[in-house]
Amino acid sequence: MKRGVVYAGMAGAIWGGVILAPSLVPEFNPLLISSVRFALYGAISLLIALPVAFGLLRRIGREDLSMLVRLALTGNLLYFALLSAAVQFAGVAAASLINGVMPLAISYCSRSEHDSLPLSRMKIPLLLVTLGILCINLDPTALMAVGSTPGERILGIVCGFCAVACWSWYATANARYLKASHFNSHEWSTLIGMVTGGMAIVLAGVGALVAPQAIPSGVSSERWMVFLWVSLFLAIFGSWLANGLWNAATRRLPMSLGGQLIVFETLFACAYAYLHQQRLPSPVEALAIVLLTVGVLWAISLHRAPAPAPARAVES
Repeated sequence: MKRGVVYAGMAGAIWGGVILAPSLVPEFNPLLISSVRFALYGAISLLIALPVAFGLLRRIGREDLSMLVRLALTGNLLYFALLSAAVQFAGVAAASLINGVMPLAISYCSRSEHDSLPLSRMKIPLLLVTLGILCINLDPTALMAVGSTPGERILGIVCGFCAVACWSWYATANARYLKASHFNSHEWSTLIGMVTGGMAIVLAGVGALVAPQAIPSGVSSERWMVFLWVSLFLAIFGSWLANGLWNAATRRLPMSLGGQLIVFETLFACAYAYLHQQRLPSPVEALAIVLLTVGVLWAISLHRAPAPAPARAVES
């Protein structure tokens, strides 16, 4: 369990940077960012899997392939396109705030799992996490992206909540399937990467035919290089490494606890924003961080298995 918590924290540390990434390339379409990121992710996964690719592919059944396609589409391509739109239209602060609702959504989705605690026992940690999420952006101006219109901000907020719905389903469905699967976490991450890469290439081709204007014109070569470096970071660290860490955590943790630990993503996103802005958190932001941290630590303590009772001596 301790290793699972560490793996989840490391994944959250990487995903916190992923939330900020779309704001670094605002001139590029969210669908284009998602397609290039996941095409690179698929290529990396394929290269890593080459020595064992034949044996790995032989073990995939029809049910496995169906789940891989659904997970790749919902939890990778669609989720990140929606998150990128939320960041570009509503701002990083709003996207982080909305993404912070995910612990609550995942806890609700996993309430019927046999290894999850009932929501009644999780109500205090969930309340603390909720209050922390609400405190992060109490300043209304923090919810506005620079230069966006009211309509764009509303669209960004809607995209943010749709992204939460996609990833909440992905987290619960992936955890449920992986725990019963004959693949280990590394194999499963590699397979998801390969399927996601293939779907990303198809999506990019369809997008280029249907909406060629989605590829920006008049962008300098320097900005294209920035875009490619950001996409490569997202593919290697945000997808291949972070997904592998999260799958390793998923195998070791109950779903109700895993849902709480996704809050690390929000905490690290805030920390990176403070470093980028070279400032300390405000009193309200500091209170939010304390509430989130206490809520997660409380949830971890509730999930600790009780120590086994000492064996009785057999009476002669």
